[in-house]
Amino acid sequence: MNFSNKHWQKLQPDFNFELGQFIALNEDIFAELLTFVDFSEKLTLGFIEINFPPDAELLIEALKTNSKCQEVQFVILNFPDPNLRFLRDAIIQELPKFEKEANKKLVLIIQGLEKSIGLTGDYPPVLQDLNFVRDAYKKTVPHPILFILPDYAINRLAKFAPDFWAWRSGVFRFKTLEKTRENAIAQTLQAEIKIDRVEPQEKQERIEILQRLLMEYKPTCEQVNDGNLRRYGNILLELGTAYISQHQPETARGYLEEALQVAEKLAEVDFKRQVLNKIGDAYSEERKFETAINYYQQGLDIAEELENRNSEGYALFNLGNCYLGLRQFLKAKKYYQKCLEIAQEFDNHSQKAINYHQLGYVAQEMGEYEQAQEYYQQALTIKIEYGDRFSQAGTYHELGRVAQNLREYEQAREFYQQALAIYMEFGDHYSQASTYHNLGIVVQDLEQYKQAWDYYQQALDIKIKYGDKYSQASTYGQLGLLAIAHEDYQEARVNLQKALDIYVEYKDEYWANITRENLEKLPD
Repeated sequence: MNFSNKHWQKLQPDFNFELGQFIALNEDIFAELLTFVDFSEKLTLGFIEINFPPDAELLIEALKTNSKCQEVQFVILNFPDPNLRFLRDAIIQELPKFEKEANKKLVLIIQGLEKSIGLTGDYPPVLQDLNFVRDAYKKTVPHPILFILPDYAINRLAKFAPDFWAWRSGVFRFKTLEKTRENAIAQTLQAEIKIDRVEPQEKQERIEILQRLLMEYKPTCEQVNDGNLRRYGNILLELGTAYISQHQPETARGYLEEALQVAEKLAEVDFKRQVLNKIGDAYSEERKFETAINYYQQGLDIAEELENRNSEGYALFNLGNCYLGLRQFLKAKKYYQKCLEIAQEFDNHSQKAINYHQLGYVAQEMGEYEQAQEYYQQALTIKIEYGDRFSQAGTYHELGRVAQNLREYEQAREFYQQALAIYMEFGDHYSQASTYHNLGIVVQDLEQYKQAWDYYQQALDIKIKYGDKYSQASTYGQLGLLAIAHEDYQEARVNLQKALDIYVEYKDEYWANITRENLEKLPD
């Protein structure tokens, strides 16, 4: 669900009623805009701040139907291409498609430019070009232009295209309808499926809505109203979660650190706990496990102070994951066992299953394959008994790894295929990558090299699509070993070097050293 025009028209059968509400809410600024349209001639720039597309559609309809604009022909140009660079060229290309109405003044309304302006980063190409070709607009686009943009996009345009911005003749800031705002909240903060579980396109759409909501509660150069502080904090937390799932932990931390300030100001310790744990997730995503441990420990301290056993379990589980990442297996095992005790105390079946699963992973990494199988089977039994089909996939995958380590290749392949079938059933494209990767290892060990290459390429394509750079290293490493089996040492060196570069970037010395050893074995 997103803010496409088609979608919103379906949701709003009483369009005229909401149009009336919107104009009543913005009566004074709408009157100013009408005056601007009436007096503007040739190239005149106006910037309309509207944070949500549904309200933009209401405004356009209000302009087109207003009696004061009967001698004006509004041309609506939508440029949603995020890679747009040359706006003037795009306008010139589109204008001939519209038939000029006799004796009417042409006014252009530009929408969608926020896509190419972007949310972050310096000097978007489209804004650089606006500065460079500013003077050319007078001759090639000699019409009044209204840009409809959300707050953050107008702010970035003013910052990165100051020469173009200096020509503005008016800035019109419209208030958002309450229904529009509440619909945005329903699609993000109140969505049934959490943002870290949705597909990339929907995730990006939600992020854009969250960014617009952020501007609602804290417009540029203004402070957040104290009454809205908690909701503002929730938006920051949700954005942090989203960017972690996009493998952008540094961006996530910027929002989460501000959320932590909100938590301190509100003196809400449980909200602070949630933010601390999420900052831990961001550092863990960067494989900065020692720093992540510090934040998880703070979250654990608060949970213990609140006597919130379930929250204790959350922090303990993540502490176990950090020590697992540090390959400190005994410490990881200790935290998983503590977490398991809490799950058993509350008879929490899903938590029992996930901790048995992680204990199996620890045993597997320590070479205790029989113990690993036992833990995995305990996890799988619980998941099957309570109908948690989706999470069975991860356990089938790990049982495949155990069988693979025991060189029971057909059994391993069977487990991997079971995992893959479940991921496909639930539309979890991202998780398929690791299973394709491991299927590649199985068939490579069986000397089915062409099939192995196909599996590795499928895994790599998914990892690249989802921006998971760290896990790309393992697949590049396997492609390197596959090339060695083919005696294609140049290809092997290229792929192993890619793997090494990623491991070094993420400071994973364990796998970096293994990759260096493989590189050193290559003939000159």
